[in-house]
Amino acid sequence: MTQYGITAISYYLPETVETNHSLAGEFPGKVDEKLIENIGIKSRHIAERDLRASDMGVIVGNQLFAETGFPKEDIGALVYTSLNHDYITPATSCLIQHELGLKTGIASFDLNHGCSGYLYGLALSKSIMSTLHIDNVLLISSTIPTRYVHPKNLSIRLLFGDASAATLIRRHEGGTADIGEFVLGTDGKGYQKIIIRDGWDRNPLSDTSLLERTDEFGNIYTDSSIDMDGPGTFFFILKNVPRIIQETVVKNGLRLEEVDLFVLHQANQYALEQVRMKLKIPEGKFYYFMENTGNTIQSTIPIALKEAMRDGLVHEGTKVLVAGFGTGNSWGATVLTF
Repeated sequence: MTQYGITAISYYLPETVETNHSLAGEFPGKVDEKLIENIGIKSRHIAERDLRASDMGVIVGNQLFAETGFPKEDIGALVYTSLNHDYITPATSCLIQHELGLKTGIASFDLNHGCSGYLYGLALSKSIMSTLHIDNVLLISSTIPTRYVHPKNLSIRLLFGDASAATLIRRHEGGTADIGEFVLGTDGKGYQKIIIRDGWDRNPLSDTSLLERTDEFGNIYTDSSIDMDGPGTFFFILKNVPRIIQETVVKNGLRLEEVDLFVLHQANQYALEQVRMKLKIPEGKFYYFMENTGNTIQSTIPIALKEAMRDGLVHEGTKVLVAGFGTGNSWGATVLTF
C-alpha cells in the first residue's frame, strides 16, 4: 500500500533575539514574571530588515538538503505557506524554486492560511502526490510576522517570532512518519479576529492606513498592522480545538488515549493548557516548544516536531496528533504514525 510520510524537517531562526523581559521598560507595570510564565514565551527571534521570508525559505531549504543529502533534482513539487509574499504576483514559490535551484518541471503552490498553514500544506502535499504521481514534495513554511506588529502593541509583541521550516514529504513503503487522514475546516464569519486590514484589494493602502488606533486593552495598532481580538481568539480555540482533536482521532480509527503525543500550533501555553485540561489529556502527552521561539505562525508545528524527535519522545510506532488553527478561523489536523 502506497504511503506518504514526513522523512525530514529542518528549521531556521534569525540571529537577532528579543526577550520578553526586555519589554518591561517599554511597557511599565504591564510585563511581569507571571505574565511571561502564563504565555510560556521568554524570547523570540526577529528577522533583519533586509531579510525576506522567501530568503529564509531558501536558507532552510538548502539547510535541509545539506543535512539530509537528498538530491534537489528529485523534488517534484514545492509548497510555500506564509503570510509574507514577495509580490502580489507572481507566486513566491516560483521565486523560491529558482533560488533553490530546483528543476523547472515541478509544480509550485502558495498558501496563505496563517496558523493552520502547515496542516493545509501537508494535506495539499499528500493530495498532489497522489493525483500527480509525484514521489517527493518540499513543504516550506516561512513567515516574518514581526514586520506587521505595531511596536506599541504589547499583546502581540509578546507572542510572535520569525522562523522558517522545511519538511520533506515522500511516497514510500514504510519507515517514516506516515501522514494520516485530515480534518480541515473554516468558519469565515470570524475572519476579523486576526487581521491586517489594509494593503490588498479590499482595502488598499491609504492616508488612514498608518493612523494609530487603541483597542479596549490599551494596545495600539494600525490598519496596516496585525490586529488580534485576543479574547475572541482564545474562545475560538477553547470551543473548537477539543472538537477538532476528537474528530481527528475518530477519523484515524483511534481512541484519544491511543495518541502518544499532541503537537499543536504553539499559539501560547495558557490557551493550549486549557485545551489539554478540557480533554483531560496527561501533561506528558502535550508537547510545548515556544519558550525561546514564540508563536512562529506556520512554522510552530514543524519546529516542535523536530524538537520532540530530538528529545527522544518519538520512536517507531509513536502516534502524534498535529493540529493548527487561527487566522481566518481555519483549522486542520491529522495523525502522524512514526
